[in-house]
Amino acid sequence: MAEQKIKQDQIHIGQNIRAIRKAANIGQTELVRILQLNGIEMTRETLVKIEREIQHIQATQLRGIRDALNTTYDELLK
Repeated sequence: MAEQKIKQDQIHIGQNIRAIRKAANIGQTELVRILQLNGIEMTRETLVKIEREIQHIQATQLRGIRDALNTTYDELLK
């Protein structure tokens, strides 16, 4: 079964991820490393595309980012 993707049409998930990541003083490479250690498939290139809202985010990636940044879905999806 294909992974569910979350469209970023009206919700700016990528911008929210970037803002929360920067506020936590975590670089893109560090976030990707944390995700990979937790079994979430992601490259830095993928993260860049998600933050720029060029690529849709997968549900497992969103959950992994939520956990890695110690935040909530509400903050990511506001």
